[in-house]
Amino acid sequence: MWLKEGAPGLLLLFIIFGLIDVSGSVGVVIDTDSPGLPSASGIVSVLQSQGISQVRLLRPDHQLLSALANTGVEVIITIPNDNLLRIGISRIEAATWLTDNVAAFRPATNITYITVGSEVLTTIPNAALVLLPAFRFLESGLVAANLSREVKISTPHSMALIPNFFPPSAATFNSSWVPIMSGLLQFLKNTSSSFMINASPYDGYVRGKGIYPLDYALFQQQSNWLVDPNTGFAYGNLFDAMVDASYFAMRALNFTGIPITVTETGWPWLSNSTEPDATPENALMYNNNLILHVQSAAGTPAQKNASIGAYIYKLFDADGSQNQQFSGRRWGFIFPNGTAVYPLDFASAEAGNATSAGLTKVYCVARPGADLQALEAGLNWACGHGSADCNVIQPGQSCYSSDLAIIASYAYNAYFHKAHAVGGTCDFKDTAIITTVDPSFRSCIFMGTLVSNTSNGSGSGGGGGGNGSGSTSPWASGPAGQTGGSSKLQFSCAWTSLLVLMLVIMI
Repeated sequence: MWLKEGAPGLLLLFIIFGLIDVSGSVGVVIDTDSPGLPSASGIVSVLQSQGISQVRLLRPDHQLLSALANTGVEVIITIPNDNLLRIGISRIEAATWLTDNVAAFRPATNITYITVGSEVLTTIPNAALVLLPAFRFLESGLVAANLSREVKISTPHSMALIPNFFPPSAATFNSSWVPIMSGLLQFLKNTSSSFMINASPYDGYVRGKGIYPLDYALFQQQSNWLVDPNTGFAYGNLFDAMVDASYFAMRALNFTGIPITVTETGWPWLSNSTEPDATPENALMYNNNLILHVQSAAGTPAQKNASIGAYIYKLFDADGSQNQQFSGRRWGFIFPNGTAVYPLDFASAEAGNATSAGLTKVYCVARPGADLQALEAGLNWACGHGSADCNVIQPGQSCYSSDLAIIASYAYNAYFHKAHAVGGTCDFKDTAIITTVDPSFRSCIFMGTLVSNTSNGSGSGGGGGGNGSGSTSPWASGPAGQTGGSSKLQFSCAWTSLLVLMLVIMI
C-alpha cells in the first residue's frame, strides 16, 4: 500500500537524482616518482588550495594514500605496468595487492578505481593476454572484501588503438585487438565500470601538421566546425571528437551504455623541440576551457548531457628549477615549490579562459638609458647562468641587432618567461623593466608572460649576476581561485531544494 501511495514521490526522487548528476568532473594526475615533490601532507595542501577533489595516482604511494584519508578526495590508484604480469597470473598476488594497497586504506581514503596498467595494449602488447585475467582476479578479491560496489576496475587505453578518429562515427578499434577488447568491454559492462582513454588533443594537433587549426585544439573554434558526414554532428574541438570516436568504436563492437573517463589530457607549457605552440598561454587556455567544458554538462555531440570525467596531466612539473636542464615536454601546472606555472580554477564552472582569468601579458625588457656595461653584464648572466635561449640573438639570426638594448631585451625576456613561475624576476640590477607593449619586430618574436593583474609590476632579486634562484615574487603565482559558487550551481541547488520539499509533501 505504501509503495502505491508513494509512487509519485519515488518518481520525483528519480527526477531529482537525474537533475543533480549532470556535470562531469576534472581531476589531476600525480606522479609521485617525480623529483623534488612536496611531502605527502604538502601535496594534500596543494590539492586543497586548488580546489581539486579527484586525483589519479600513477602508483599506490602509501604515504600519500594515508595523507588523503578523511579529505573526501576521490582517488584512482594505478597498478604499474611492471606489476601487471604477477597479478595477471596469480589470484593470490592480486588479493595481496588489494590488501596492501586498497583495503588497508579504505574507507578513510576514498579509493574509487583501480587502473590495471596504462596503455598496455600499445606499450607492452605481450602482456595483453594477462590483462583480462588481472581484471577478474582483482574483482574476485574486491567481492571477497565486500568492496566491489565501492571500487571499480578499468585500464586506460591510448588513442593509438583507434587508427582514425575522424569522422568519429566511422571509428573502430585496431582489428588486431578486437578479440581482447571485446572481453574487456564485456567486463566493464558487467561491473558498471568506465572505459578509460588517454586523449591528447595536443598530440592530435601536432601530428596533424596543419590539418586541425590551433583554435580547434584549444576549445576556441568559433565557426567552421568539422561535421561528421555520417551523423551530421558538428565538432568544435578535438577533445569531443576523440571521446566520441571511443564511443563509436565501442558501439561498432555492439557495446553501449559504458561511461567514458579521460584519464589523461592536457597541454604542455614548454618543449625543447620545434613545437612553438607548447606555451603557458596555450596550456592555460586548453586546461581552463577543458574544465569549463566538462563541468558544463554539455557532453559531446554524440552523447548529449553525458557526464564525462577528465584528468589533467599533470599536477606537478617534474623539472621544477629554473637552473635545471629539462628534457622533452613540460606538462605540470604547479612547480614542486608550490608556485604556479599558470593559474587554473577547479572550483567553479565559471573558470573562464586566459583573457578572463585576471591575467595580463607582460614582457621584460632593457630599461631605457641603462648603463651599457651593466646591460652587457645582465645579458651575459641571462644567457649563461640564467640558461636563457640566446641562439636567435647571435649574428645572422632573426633577433640579432647591433643595438645592445635590443639583444639584452630579448635575453632578459627569455629568462623571465622561463623562470618567473619559480621565483625568477625582471630586475637585472635595475637594468630591466616590465612592459605590456610587445617588443617583437620583423620575424623576431618575444614570448609574453602571463601574470596576475594584482601584481605590482616590479621585481627584485634574480638576474644580472644576482641571486639566480630568486625568492618567490609577485610574478610567481596567479590569482586565487574563486570562492563563491556560480549562479548555475545556485540555480540548481534552489530547484533541488524545491523538488525535495515537493517530494516530502507528496509522500
